[in-house]
This record gives sequence, structure tokens and C-alpha cells, in this order.
Amino acid sequence: MSESDDVADRLGQVIGGTVTSIRRLSGGASRRTSAVDMEGVEGNTRALILQQQRGGGLTNRSSVALEAALLRAAGEAGVPVPGVVAAGEADGLDAGWLVVERLEGEAIARRLLRDEAYEEARRRLTANAAEALARIHTIALDGLAGLPRSDPLARPLEFLDITGEVRPVLELAARWLDANRPIATGRTVVHGDFRMGNLLVNTSGLVGVLDWELAHAGDPAEDLGWLSARAWRFGGSGEVGGFGQLDDLLTRYGEASGRVIDQATVRWWQAYATMKWAVICALQASAHLSGAARSVELAAIGRRVCESEWDLLGLMGIERPEAADGLVVPSDRSHAPSPFGRPSAGELVDAVREYVVDKVMATAEGAERFDARVAGNVLAMVAREITLGPAMEEAHRARLAGLGFASDASLAAAIRAGHLDDRLVEVGTVLAGSGADQLRVANPGYLEPATKGS
Repeated sequence: MSESDDVADRLGQVIGGTVTSIRRLSGGASRRTSAVDMEGVEGNTRALILQQQRGGGLTNRSSVALEAALLRAAGEAGVPVPGVVAAGEADGLDAGWLVVERLEGEAIARRLLRDEAYEEARRRLTANAAEALARIHTIALDGLAGLPRSDPLARPLEFLDITGEVRPVLELAARWLDANRPIATGRTVVHGDFRMGNLLVNTSGLVGVLDWELAHAGDPAEDLGWLSARAWRFGGSGEVGGFGQLDDLLTRYGEASGRVIDQATVRWWQAYATMKWAVICALQASAHLSGAARSVELAAIGRRVCESEWDLLGLMGIERPEAADGLVVPSDRSHAPSPFGRPSAGELVDAVREYVVDKVMATAEGAERFDARVAGNVLAMVAREITLGPAMEEAHRARLAGLGFASDASLAAAIRAGHLDDRLVEVGTVLAGSGADQLRVANPGYLEPATKGS
């Protein structure tokens, strides 16, 4: 019996009925998400979504029972959410699982931001998002036993330490966030992951708010900052989710909630969101590296930390180099003579990438096609590192030496201890040079629109 057959059998026993089809959907780094069609015991057909927590990672901290309670409370508050069918632990469906009614709509951000079919939805989405957030922030805290009383990642460096990662830029950002925290705007239920990708949209607008596993009690401005962080714009021109403008979101939110939140406050929460996403990327990569959840997607996400670091430097007001500034001279090792002969390492990587992109992606569908695309991107990244890496490593060591440090670890420790608080701009400017190099390997396109602000 295949894994999908086993899941279908257990799901039929738990809910009651017969699963007629089950297919894994693409995306979802923290959970496996599948579309399920079921014939009920009374002969009715049901369209469902099954979410199963991956082994390891951040989301195993959450309770599916709590998420089910949140969905029910959100529905009562008027938030568009899918109806809960069942939730549980184990039962042959992994550590935690949740089944909800399947709403009709699109969640893939790039389609929503580009396809002509969603032009009207894009016009309405800022107002839709503002109203949904206002309703989320009315949910009674005292009716949700087990809801974290603060953001589980309120102290992100503690989670960074768990991964073993040393990131001086994140240390710098933590000092900046502590020094510039705004006055709280309130205390409410916070969705914690309200963004493109978790918003289900049809051609008329928002039809569902998904993925509540990071919900907690906190400042409602956190949700506004998260939605408008650069990580969730997916190449769109709007500061809010790639589709809207921040002043419009705040006006609409104020009208719907009666709560006035200014742009300066949201800018701080954007930086907080960016720091938090960087650490989540490191945590998700650690699930792969530890063997808890081997996944090319999780592995690739680890290299996205540098994107958030780049954005953080901009949000802190640190000057960053232009895309072409400071470009290191490549060390073309791809065809260099070696005792291994040819094809060289670079040529082998190119061959595998061509196979993945030209062959695998051409025939794969759904989740397999998504994974193949990720694998192709990873191989392109490896090829760039083979060529550029040695010169970049040398340039980074020289930058560290200019600051008086021999390693990232010693610099990070000094920043955390507060020894460089009077040199944050100087240190940030130096680190921006190495950050640009990291992006030239991990995602060169990320440098193109950015220099003076995120």
C-alpha cells in the first residue's frame, strides 16, 4: 500500500466515508497539504483540504486543536475561513493533522499579482485584507485556551542559536529593534502569518484566510507589518503584499477597526517581520539538515536568509551597494584543470540542472513540478558559488579584518554584547558588501530594485 493509499484509508476511517482522490499540493514548507475528494456515508461528495505537520520545524510547537478553535472563532467573528471538519494527533496521519472544507480560489501569489483574471480582485484586496484583519483583532482572547500569550518568536536569536547559525546582520538587527521599539497599539489575537500565500482569492476578492498555526496574542500592528514585509510581495509593485499601498491599508484598517496605527509603527513591525522570517528560514533549513524532514525546498529556504538580511539593512537606514557595485572578480573554477579531469564540478552541475529543468519539469505536475523548479534553482545557485565563491570568501575576510575581527562568530558575539552599539552604521555598511555577494550567489535578481529602501 502506498503512502497516499494509507492516508486515504485512515482519513476515511476518521471522518467517515471513502476517499475517491487525494493529491498533494505544491508549496507549504512547514506542512504537507493535500486536496481530498471524498464520498460520504450518505452518498454526498465533499471537497476537503488535509494538512499534516512535517516532522521537526517550528509548526510542531502548535496544536491542531487550537488551530481548529481559532478557525471556528474567526468564522464567528466574520473572518472568511474554511469550515473545520476534523482535527487530531496521530491516527496514522502524522503528528498533527487538520481537515477543513475546500474553498474555491487561488492562493499562488504570482498568479494573483499578474494574471488578468484577478485584476478586479487586486483592486479590492487592500480593503478585503484590512477588514479581515480588523475582524481577527476582535476575537476574544479569553475564549482560546492554549493560545500563546506572546509571539513564539519574540526572541528570535534564541531560535537562531538552536540552528547553530552565526549571522552578524541579524545580531545587528536585534540591537536596532530593541533600541527603536514603538509604543504598543493594543493587545489582540494576532494571526501571525497573514500574507500572500495564505490568502485565498477568487476573481472578486478574498474568500479565505488560511494557515493559523503561528497565531498568538500580541500587538495588532504586527499583522500589518507582516503583510507589508518585502518577503510577501512576490515581485509585485505594491508595498502591501505586492498589490496595495500602505497608507491605503492603514486608512481602511482604521475605518474597519477604529484603531489608528501610523506608518512609522508599521515600519518597525516590517523590520520585526523581516527578522522573524529570516530566523524561520534558518529553522526550516535546520529541519532538513537534521534529517527530521529531508526536503529540497527546506534546504533552499536556508539560503533565503540573506534576502531578509538585505532588507533589514535597508529598513535600518544602512546604505547598501548598487547591484553592480563591489562585484568581485570571479574565480572561474568550472573549467580549471584538476586531478579529476572533465567534466568539472561546474560542468556536472550544469548537466544535472539541464536535466531537471528540461526533462523533469517538462513532464512533472503539481508538487513534483514545484520541487523540480526548486531543484533547478538550487543547482544554478551551486554553479554560481563554484565560480564566485572563492573570491567572495576572500573579500569577506578582508571586510571583517577592516572591522578588527577574524570571523563572523567573533563579530556576532561583540554585537550581541553591545560592544559595537556606537558603530552600528559602520558595521552595517561593511556587512552590506558581503550581503550583496551572498545575494549574487543565492538570488541575483533580488538586488535589482533595491538600494535605498526595501
